[in-house]
Amino acid sequence: MPDLIHDGESAAAVSSLRSAVMLLGRRLKHQRVDESLSPTEMSVLGTLARCGSATPGELARKEHVQPPSMTRIVALLEAKGLVRLEPHPDDRRQKVVSQTEQAEAMLAESRSKRNAWLAQLAEGLDEDEWEMLRAAAPVLEKLAHL
Repeated sequence: MPDLIHDGESAAAVSSLRSAVMLLGRRLKHQRVDESLSPTEMSVLGTLARCGSATPGELARKEHVQPPSMTRIVALLEAKGLVRLEPHPDDRRQKVVSQTEQAEAMLAESRSKRNAWLAQLAEGLDEDEWEMLRAAAPVLEKLAHL
């Protein structure tokens, strides 16, 4: 593997990728169904959808926030009817956070809206660009989860 930071061509590619991913991510964040939720709240709901129920501490680690911040986020989501707190099966001092059916429906609608927006953008690509993007998708997915 080349030194991606010090090789000029690779460094330029990394910089271009970073810039494009950040811009596209920001634009995707604006394609929200529920404007009353913060991007962080949406991220927590997405984590629950992908990973299943979790304690606030586990969510804090996955979301890279401090536990007191996650406690506040979970309380806000609970007040909005998007998560429920239940006793932990093994540790009565803990709570387990689960998304509600309302959250599942909202996330499905949000994914659908974002997918439609991204598909509309992709229509502006030519066939070769579309093939390259399709081939790159699994690699970008891998990078996102490293």
